[in-house]
Amino acid sequence: MSAPAPSPLAIVDAEPLPRQDEVLTDAALAFVAELHRRFTPRRDELLARRGERRAEIARTSTLDFLPETEAVRVDDTWKVAPAPAALDDRRVEITGPTDRKMTVNALNSGARVWLADFEDASAPTWENVVTGQLNLIDAYTRNIDFTDLRSGKSYALKPAEELATVVTRPRGWHLDERHLQLDGTPVPGALVDFGLYFFHNAQRLIDLGKGPYFYLPKTESYLEARLWNDIFVFAQDYVGIPQGTVRATVLIETITAAYEMEEILYELRDHASGLNAGRWDYLFSIVKNFRDGGSKFVLPDRNLVTMTAPFMRAYTELLVRTCHKRGAHAIGGMAAFIPSRRDAEVNKVAFEKVKADKDREAGDGFDGSWVAHPDLVPIAMASFDAVLGAKPNQKDRLREDVSVAAGDLIAIDTLDAKPSYDGLRNAVAVGIRYIEAWLRGMGAVAIFNLMEDAATAEISRSQIWQWINADVVFENGEHATADLARKVAAEELAAIRAEIGDETFEAGRWQQAHDLLLQVSLDQDYADFLTLPAYEQLG
Repeated sequence: MSAPAPSPLAIVDAEPLPRQDEVLTDAALAFVAELHRRFTPRRDELLARRGERRAEIARTSTLDFLPETEAVRVDDTWKVAPAPAALDDRRVEITGPTDRKMTVNALNSGARVWLADFEDASAPTWENVVTGQLNLIDAYTRNIDFTDLRSGKSYALKPAEELATVVTRPRGWHLDERHLQLDGTPVPGALVDFGLYFFHNAQRLIDLGKGPYFYLPKTESYLEARLWNDIFVFAQDYVGIPQGTVRATVLIETITAAYEMEEILYELRDHASGLNAGRWDYLFSIVKNFRDGGSKFVLPDRNLVTMTAPFMRAYTELLVRTCHKRGAHAIGGMAAFIPSRRDAEVNKVAFEKVKADKDREAGDGFDGSWVAHPDLVPIAMASFDAVLGAKPNQKDRLREDVSVAAGDLIAIDTLDAKPSYDGLRNAVAVGIRYIEAWLRGMGAVAIFNLMEDAATAEISRSQIWQWINADVVFENGEHATADLARKVAAEELAAIRAEIGDETFEAGRWQQAHDLLLQVSLDQDYADFLTLPAYEQLG
């Protein structure tokens, strides 16, 4: 008797979407199911390992470079694979979700790369997951031109040679996709996003002179990078494209990954194209891992922790040195400012800050950097043009002057800044506003002239939690307490209602967002990710 056929993936609790059959084909779902069977058990083991690592940090309040991988670090002979032509010049990258308008605007923005985001800039509603895939397919087949019915504005792609190269970011390992299940078990969101995109577009991208390129988020160890590498090897064989066609850039946005940068590149060396230095998720990871480490790990207001803080400088300098030593691109952080259409003075001050930040990154040896808005592309481009000229990158700058000790990366107490009452109020205000939009399906949200994503909400709620648990005393003499956080949150909610009116307030999800922020900020048990309880409430 022959073995029964493998169970197909089930689409669970999801209303049918227009054209979803173009994405959720039997062949594509069979591929995702195979990824799930082969690799989800290892994903589960690695998530458990994260918990063990966190417990060890709680016990020791320290981190170090790994003794078991020293041979990888001291071996100067290995390099990552050479960059493909489409990824050799990455001097400006724009980020954003995969909705139709953003897809056209990002591809047309003049940036060299678009980070097409299924992760922090996209709330994972079923509609966003599926239509985001459809928008990318339509972009590659040039079927994405459209007219916005509300504004009457038309959107159309520029000629192919003027478009940004797409680097797609799937969800992090911790997130499941509840609407796709195999035998009752949800498929990891990372495998859904990667699998559908790769299956439909790998050959199409090769035909366009590019390839399936990815950003890998929330990586915490070299073993997680090894898992991704094994997925790439399997996927390339499955669809019959050459090994090494995939390229991956890893976000070093967790404190544990900062100690394993070389090992991460080594595991992915046939598929690696670089590392990226972020800020909010990195700070969130420090709070999460060292939350019981005492006062020396208490961060001041998030906006006071710039990339020039000593421990952040150690992180970025080490990243550039590591990347260039191994032939990989070093990509800098985000310029999140959203230009005002009404206030030229606000723009002038902000543009000067953006320029100073990008000048610093280009001067430090980064090969490119991120912006959140098309208007910032020329500013960042000018900073890198001034250093690179006609060169595609500056990987020849080895930064051998950089020497970073293990303790430098967690020397939080080198900062003079302290938490402030205004910092608490800002964390509450931004947290409520972001979560409310996220619960309505928006992952990239303009708040107070900044483009915020899920990492913003994570650092905001983490700071509230940390300050309360560390019994911080603000400059006005008030102690950080749960009662104070509730008082500030109630005032903020009332201010929002007064600002937008009762009808708009009631039509939104403001009370729910307020309650969720307080839940994750005040619970004694610190939630690993805000997006896990939030996903349970997502429509």
